[in-house]
Amino acid sequence: MKKVCWLASGLLALASLALFVQAQATDVSGEWDFTMKTPRGERTSIIKFIQEGEKITVTMQGFRGGEVTGEGTVKGNEIEWAVTRSTPQGEFTVTYKGKVEGDTMSGTAEMGQMGTMEWAAKKK
Repeated sequence: MKKVCWLASGLLALASLALFVQAQATDVSGEWDFTMKTPRGERTSIIKFIQEGEKITVTMQGFRGGEVTGEGTVKGNEIEWAVTRSTPQGEFTVTYKGKVEGDTMSGTAEMGQMGTMEWAAKKK
């Protein structure tokens, strides 16, 4: 009987820990001030994230106006999303990857043949 009680206590503790970890999941919902380091200097804009579990929907203001939307994921403190931009030379997709640390995040933007650029964001 003692073994059954001990096992039940252990399972309850594990279930509580799982709920605690889930409650502590990274939440990026809301608006963020975004800065990208480019060959022409730093560019700033605003990003809005809508999060449902690990899935995120992203709306980014362009550095020259307009908006683009994309989708991605947040897994632990790892974030990744992609947007497709239209230019006079055609469309291209930018994939953003980074780490979230509290109310800041940073990483790199993979821009195909244009290489990669560093970015950072701070929650408003």
